[in-house]
Amino acid sequence: MPPYQPSADWQFEIPTSGSKRLPPAARYVESLTHQGYGFEAAIADLVDNSIDAGARNVVVSFLRDEDGLAGLLVIDDGCGMNDESLDTAMTVGGREGYSDTALGHFGAGLKAASLSHADSLTVISRTKRSPSTGRRWLTARAQADFTCDIVDPGYCQDLVDRYDGLIQWHGTIVRWDRVRAFDTITTGQADRFLNDAIEKLETHLGLHLHRFLARDDFNIDIVVEDVRTKEELDHRGVEPIDPFGYRVPGRAGYPRTYTAPVEGVGQVALTAHIWPPKSPLVSFRGIGPLAERQGFYIYRNDRLVQAGGWNSTRSAEGHLALARIAVDLPNEPNDVFSLTVKKDGVTVTPAFARGLEQATDEAGHTFATYLQEAETTYREAARRATEPQRKAVLPAGKGIDPKLRRTLRDELPELDGEDPITFRWDALPSDVFFELDREEREVKLNKEYRQVFNGGRRGGLNDAPVVKSMLYLMVNEIFQKERVRAVHTDNVALWNSVLVTAARCELAR
Repeated sequence: MPPYQPSADWQFEIPTSGSKRLPPAARYVESLTHQGYGFEAAIADLVDNSIDAGARNVVVSFLRDEDGLAGLLVIDDGCGMNDESLDTAMTVGGREGYSDTALGHFGAGLKAASLSHADSLTVISRTKRSPSTGRRWLTARAQADFTCDIVDPGYCQDLVDRYDGLIQWHGTIVRWDRVRAFDTITTGQADRFLNDAIEKLETHLGLHLHRFLARDDFNIDIVVEDVRTKEELDHRGVEPIDPFGYRVPGRAGYPRTYTAPVEGVGQVALTAHIWPPKSPLVSFRGIGPLAERQGFYIYRNDRLVQAGGWNSTRSAEGHLALARIAVDLPNEPNDVFSLTVKKDGVTVTPAFARGLEQATDEAGHTFATYLQEAETTYREAARRATEPQRKAVLPAGKGIDPKLRRTLRDELPELDGEDPITFRWDALPSDVFFELDREEREVKLNKEYRQVFNGGRRGGLNDAPVVKSMLYLMVNEIFQKERVRAVHTDNVALWNSVLVTAARCELAR
C-alpha cells in the first residue's frame, strides 16, 4: 500500500495503513443486562427461538418454592441443539444463519433477553441424534472473562427426564436463576406477584404471537410448579388475542386493503380496519391504552413486532381510536423498515410517509379517506345515547379455564386493583356444595361431588367450567360487600340446598 500523500482535494475514500483485531471487552456482557427488555418481551424472545426450532408446544414454568420463586423455565419440544449449535447459541454475538421465515434476527435475543432479568442463564438441549447437553452463563463470570460453564451431562439428562411429557426425543430447556424481580417479592406477596405477572405475560404472548396461537398445531402454556413436589399449582393455556378480532366491523365496507408505493421497497399492502365503537372485547380494550393501540400493527413472518403507533406519519388522536392497520413487512432486506433489537417496534424512513400519501385501494379510495371515515365513526358513536353499562365485577382467577376467563373479561368490566375470585375443591360436609372464604376471596367446592362434572375422568385445575362460571356470577356481589347481609347468607344456603340435591340426583343416575 503506497504511503499516504496529503492532498488539498476531498478524500472520498478513507486511506488506511493496516488493521488490528479488537475483541470486545468482557464488560460488553454488562451491556446486555441493560437492553431495556421488559419481562414479557424477554419471554417472548425465548418463545421466538422455540418457534424457529419447530416447536409445537412451549411451556413457561414459574418455579414456586414455599413463599417465594426459585426461578423460571421455558421448555419446548423443538428440534434441539447439539454441542456445536449450543456453543454458537450461547456465544455473545454468535448466531446461526437465519432463514427468510425465521423470527430470530440479530442473534442476541437469548443472551440479552435472559441476562436482562437473571444473573444465571442455563440452556439444556437434546436432538434426535445427540444426547442432552448444557451450557451456563453466570453474569459475574461472563463480565470477567467470557467464561461459559459446561453443565454436567448427568444433570442435563435428569432435567430433560423431569419434563419427559413434553421433551421426548428432542427439545430445549432455558433456565433462569437469580431472577432479579423474584428477589423483590416480600413475604406473603408471591401469589399477588404471580397473578399479575402471568396476566401480563398471557396478554403479551397472546397478542404478539396470535397468528401462531390461532393454528391447531401450536400451543403455549403458563404453569406454576412447586419446585420440590412437582405439583402444578396453576395452569393457563395462552389464547390468541387478535387485534382485529371484532365480530362486526365498525363501518360497512371494511376492512379494505390499500396499496402504498414505497420507494426502495415497492408496493406495500395496508389492510385497514375500523373497530366497532365502545367494544368491550379484550382484543380492543385489554391490550393497553387505546391512544397507544391505534395505528399500524406491523408483522414480520407472522410475528407481531409493533402493536399500534403511527411511526411519525401523524400524531395519536382520541378520535382515531378505532383505526388499526395491519402491515406485513417484506421478506427482502431494505433500508425503509428497521426492526428494533427487542422486536417491539419498527423505525421507518420518510419514504413510508410519502407512500401513504399515494396509497389507494382497488376502487380508488385513498388512505386519507380511510382516516376520515374512522374519525367519523368514532364521532358518530360519541353523539349517540349512552348504551347500557354492565356492572363491574371482581376478576376471575385460578380454577377457571383461561378461555372462560377471557370471555368473562370480554363481557364484563373488571374492578381495577382487586384480587381475583379463585376456585378449588376441598373436603366439606355432605350437605354443603360450596363455601365462601371472603378473606382469601376463594370459593371452595365439595370434592365429594367432583365426579359429577368430570364424567369419570381425572379432575384438573380448571375442570367443571359450567358450575364454576355460574357460581362466579352468583357470588361476585357477595365478595364485593364489606358486610354480608342476611339476604346474602340466605341466598348461599338456598343455592347450597339446590345444588347438593341436583348433584345427588346426578350421582343416583
